[in-house]
Order: sequence, then C-alpha cells, then structure tokens
Amino acid sequence: MTVRVRREVVVDAPPETVWAFIADPAKRAGAISVVDEFEVHDDGSATWHVRLPIPMVRSTIAVETEETERDPPRHVKFVGRSAAFRVTGEHRVESTPDGGTRLANEFVVEGKLPGVERFFERNFERELENLESALRAEVTDA
Repeated sequence: MTVRVRREVVVDAPPETVWAFIADPAKRAGAISVVDEFEVHDDGSATWHVRLPIPMVRSTIAVETEETERDPPRHVKFVGRSAAFRVTGEHRVESTPDGGTRLANEFVVEGKLPGVERFFERNFERELENLESALRAEVTDA
C-alpha cells in the first residue's frame, strides 16, 4: 500500500519568502515531528533520523534524502530512502493575485516494514499541520 497526501496552504508572504523556507532541507526536516535529528551535507543532501512509534522499529531510522528536482523559486522535489520506507515530497510555490503565496505539498510514502504505512496514513495530516505552522512562524518573523 502507498500513502499519498496533498495539501495546499495560502500565506500572506511573497513567494521568495516561502521558497526560502521550503527549499531549505534543514527547515523541511525540522518541521516534521518524527525527525529526531538531522544532518545536512555539503552537497545539499540530508540524513534524517526518524523515530516511528511502531512495534517493528526500536530505534531511529536513517533516511537518506536528496533533491531530485529543483526549479527556483517555484518547485522542489526530494526523495528519502531507508530500510523501512521511501518518501517523496514535492512542493510548488505560486503567487496569488493578492500578493500572497500558495504552497502545494504532496507526500508519498511506500512502506517496507509492517505498520509504516498505517502510521503515516494516521499521522500525515498532523505532520502537514506542523509544516504549515513552521512556515507561518517563518514568514511572520521575516
């Protein structure tokens, strides 16, 4: 089973500000509650250490992430690979007629261990709310 979730958010900030947030691998990782810690490497890739509260996983899972598409300041896509799951995240930034920005997000998770997909199916909305909250805090401070 594959879990897919899409969500759009509109914020009162210019596209460049939203892009600066969503294109930063550290800010993306920092907004996700199951990411215990992360390292961003010199080449722009990152390692996320993910803790999933499922019976088959007793420690953090190292998820190697890399951007596969990047079209500043409109689109970024990344893929994360681990022994437990594969995740793809895609973000599209569009200006709105009133000077704000629409951010369209899509995440797809393919689990390799029992319980992974079920966890994400139940918790994806909360994780997207976390991402939205982090973005709103960022654009408020900008």
